[in-house]
Amino acid sequence: MIGLNLVYPFAGLIFLAFAGSALRDRSHGRRIGNALFYALIALSLLAGDRLGDLGNGVLVLGLVAIAGFGLMGRGDAATTSPAERAAEAAARRNRLFLPALAIPATALAGTLAFKQMPALVDPKQATLVALTLGVTIALAIGYAWLRPRAMTPFDEGRRLMDGVGWAAALPQMLASLGAVFALAGVGDVVGGLMGRLIPEGSLFGAVLAYAIGMALFTIVMGNAFAAFPVMIAAVGIPVLIHGAGGNPAIVAAIGMLAGFCGTLMTPMAANFNLVPAALLDLRDRHGVIRAQIPTALPLLAVNIGLLYWLAFR
Repeated sequence: MIGLNLVYPFAGLIFLAFAGSALRDRSHGRRIGNALFYALIALSLLAGDRLGDLGNGVLVLGLVAIAGFGLMGRGDAATTSPAERAAEAAARRNRLFLPALAIPATALAGTLAFKQMPALVDPKQATLVALTLGVTIALAIGYAWLRPRAMTPFDEGRRLMDGVGWAAALPQMLASLGAVFALAGVGDVVGGLMGRLIPEGSLFGAVLAYAIGMALFTIVMGNAFAAFPVMIAAVGIPVLIHGAGGNPAIVAAIGMLAGFCGTLMTPMAANFNLVPAALLDLRDRHGVIRAQIPTALPLLAVNIGLLYWLAFR
């Protein structure tokens, strides 16, 4: 059955190509650090299940050490020149978006199709398998149509990853932190504290605690996926679902949307809020966050209203 056994090796080989690209770039002052960082991510994806808990823990410490000691930096991958890219854009115009559009189109169609093939594709991983297939198809279209050098897509990908830097590993680490919090019983502790704050019998108070808690935990942890296990265990399941009879799908979905409001307001979500500022050379490092707050707060209020109105009908 096709599932993560295809997705992880595919992603691992991509990061291995990034490591090779960085190592070949002798003009890159920190090529060794970047190559090691990408190689460690590749190792975790290719052989993480064989390393065991201790091995993966050491690997993560290695990633943290490389990033923490400032051993990474942005390189200048030897790809096409700005003039060549401008000429290609002028000649091919909006058709250049076709390979990129092939990815979401394949992901959508593949997800719907693969869910009907449980003997071939793991239904739980249908979307990831379809997304992987979409990336492969887009890459094949690019090679057949644009005819670049064999390493050009990976050099360009590495150039983008150099801009993202250490934040590339942040979503996985924060999601793992959420799982660790759940196993450690942090949700039970938070639930006890919330129980003292929520007025007894107040459904709206519980909805407020859950939605605002999702946003606040996301601001602290940088990722709604990390905040979700804590808040769903603390308030979502015991109070809103079991206690008030809320619809589990709606409670979970709108809870995540409330968490995403927190994502818009935190530097901890570095890959969303700090990396764009760096790539765009903004003078204000937190300019993206400042621009997003006026949207995030009203959106959080709307999510609170939707949760209260829809989940308990």
